[in-house]
Amino acid sequence: MNILQKYSRKKVLLGQDGNSLVLLVVFNVIAYILLSFIKVVYLVSDSTEDVFRAQVFSWLTVPAQPLVFASRPWSLFSYMFASFGFWELFSSMCWLWAFGYILQGLTGNRRLIPVYVYGGLAGSVAFLLLVNLVPALRTNINSVYPLTGAGPAVMAVALATTILAPDYRIFPMLKFPLWALTLVFVIVRIGTVGPGNYGQAVALVAGGMIGALFAWQLQKGSDWGQWMSDVVNWVNDLFNPNKKRVFLSPKDELFYKANQKPFEKIPHVTQQRIDDLLDKINSKGYYSLTEEEKEFLKKASREQL
Repeated sequence: MNILQKYSRKKVLLGQDGNSLVLLVVFNVIAYILLSFIKVVYLVSDSTEDVFRAQVFSWLTVPAQPLVFASRPWSLFSYMFASFGFWELFSSMCWLWAFGYILQGLTGNRRLIPVYVYGGLAGSVAFLLLVNLVPALRTNINSVYPLTGAGPAVMAVALATTILAPDYRIFPMLKFPLWALTLVFVIVRIGTVGPGNYGQAVALVAGGMIGALFAWQLQKGSDWGQWMSDVVNWVNDLFNPNKKRVFLSPKDELFYKANQKPFEKIPHVTQQRIDDLLDKINSKGYYSLTEEEKEFLKKASREQL
């Protein structure tokens, strides 16, 4: 896949319409800026940071207490974009960009957000179950810090990417595989969880597990995020009736088997052909290529050496 690594990065543009990775990063940053602005307003109004946490920030985070959570169920989703500290946000977005960029090249643009959302939801559910079912934590549930940040969602993206391409070379010259970067990420992320904050740690593990399951199902031809894409496409079609889209099923799209003839002539490598295939990868993912197209990229890789 060295030809893919060499050229695909030129095709994913920062300002590309509907770029899921850019949307996630921008949404996280905007949420942080808005919360920071509101906190400044509280502070200049002779209030305190604790009051800001109680009156504003806490409504976006997942509380440990079940009765409190019942009054704010949207926190299952909103906490993924509620980062209180700058360095927490900065590190999460750096890791999200690193793994999300590779995931886009492997599976296409439309599967990044589903992995992110599934990971975040799995993390919040695991957090609530742990703090309410483990007797030692349930006894002191009022002292349990609420779940915040994009950690579980980013962990899902990292594990999904690694399951799909564990030997992906981040730095080809150094032969540094993706699984090694993921190992560093997991150790650093879980290792920096505060002492006694078991809920946060379990949320990270749950997010990673759901990301791995998403990738395994995708390899089998089952796309757990297809319904999200269908909803988005349905909404888009309402406003653009002349541009309706038709998508293949995950099995047909990702694992189409070409019926090649014996001794079929392999076409000459051309830059136009490479660019066309890379455009297809960026829109639908590497696994949408037919066997003939994959062989063509391998042949192009050998000729580029």
